[in-house]
Amino acid sequence: MISLRGVYIIWLRDIKRFLRDRARIIAAMAQPALYLFVLGTGLGAAIGRSGDYIKFIYPGIIGMTLLFTSIFSAISIVWDREFGFLKEILVAPISRSTVALGKAFGGSTIAMIQGTMLLIFAPFVGVSLSFLMVLKLFAVMFLIAFSLTSMGIVVAARLKTMEGFQMIMNFLMMPLFLLSGAMFPLKGLPEWMNFLVKMDPLTYGIDALRYIVIGIHSYSLPYSLVMVLSFGAVMISFAIYAFNRQN
Repeated sequence: MISLRGVYIIWLRDIKRFLRDRARIIAAMAQPALYLFVLGTGLGAAIGRSGDYIKFIYPGIIGMTLLFTSIFSAISIVWDREFGFLKEILVAPISRSTVALGKAFGGSTIAMIQGTMLLIFAPFVGVSLSFLMVLKLFAVMFLIAFSLTSMGIVVAARLKTMEGFQMIMNFLMMPLFLLSGAMFPLKGLPEWMNFLVKMDPLTYGIDALRYIVIGIHSYSLPYSLVMVLSFGAVMISFAIYAFNRQN
């Protein structure tokens, strides 16, 4: 019960910080809208299928939002270290695993909130979502967000400065996004690129989202979910190990 309460308190602290930051909430809607309607319309017009292309990238934009939000949620660890709050948490009468899990659940919940906000764009891109589809999307979004937040925690647990975290995360996020198939189909790619796409865990998450939203997929839904779940299990294990090694 102590561990569960510790997870809840850490989770609640991150949620409150997010809800009090109105600028962050507004930006969470503005950036995906630019990618979806401005970039999507431009690229769609270039290939002569604007409406179909916007509908195609819509699940990819949701995945992009989950990626960026999940990764940068872990920056609070570096922030807490700089201001001494992390040290107070680590000496509290709770296990280090509790801290890692609380941070992972907090970051993934924030990412899910932002991903859910994008569902209001569905009617504008020609997508009709049923109640069952939304429930499936929630489950997939949570798996993606939890896995990516755990990866961010692994990196943040070993860094001392905000600048170092941002540099490494920018280096990781863009390849993860660009190779995920968020903006292009996965068929007919060169062999070298096809290999990199298959190594990207976000590929399977976006493929699962696209399967649920518009019925297009490159992998079966169970296979994609297993891949995302396996990646998440590995990352949260590394995150717990990283926190156990903290001084």
